[in-house]
Amino acid sequence: MEDVLDVYARPYDPKRPLVCMDESNKQLLDNTREPLPMTPGQPARIDHEYQRQGVANLFMFFEPLAGQRHIRVTDRRTRQDWAIAMRELADVWYPNAETIVVVLDNLNTHNPASFYEAFPPEEAHRLTHRFEFHYTPKHGSWLNMAEIELSVLARQCLNRRIPDQSMLRSEVAAWEQERNGKVVKVDWQFRTADARIKLKHLYPKIHA
Repeated sequence: MEDVLDVYARPYDPKRPLVCMDESNKQLLDNTREPLPMTPGQPARIDHEYQRQGVANLFMFFEPLAGQRHIRVTDRRTRQDWAIAMRELADVWYPNAETIVVVLDNLNTHNPASFYEAFPPEEAHRLTHRFEFHYTPKHGSWLNMAEIELSVLARQCLNRRIPDQSMLRSEVAAWEQERNGKVVKVDWQFRTADARIKLKHLYPKIHA
């Protein structure tokens, strides 16, 4: 926990951008009957029955000090999917960064070994040295600011039926563009000193 909090206290450095990464999923649901649009005095009506169309995965990358985020929609959340998403982060979104500092949870797919499963050794080695990983502790996902963005995305964009990945990508891209345009940043106020006071029950008891 203190490691992540210390990372959050670092000043903004474009050569070493801080990016929070998290993932979620969205169940794709299609209507079995055409919804009835709203009319004067009558709200829109949607039939309670629906048809399942599978589940899509969403990788969220959020740079809190710059107020920018990027979402990648995939079929699955395998090691290869994560590795490909991280390569896009490095080569497309931050090609000029010396090191990309990443805060993420400790899933078994979220580590450099995934690069070696997805790419030749030379490429995996290159990517490994592009990142500096900092993992949130068990039961500490609240420390990941990307989780905040996923929550906002779920409330503002994903809280309705979306039938397929094509529409999901379109809707997510529109939300991403609007929120990035507003440059919505996070002013993280919880520091290491605060944790030692407010969460002192998590620390071991030292008796002289």
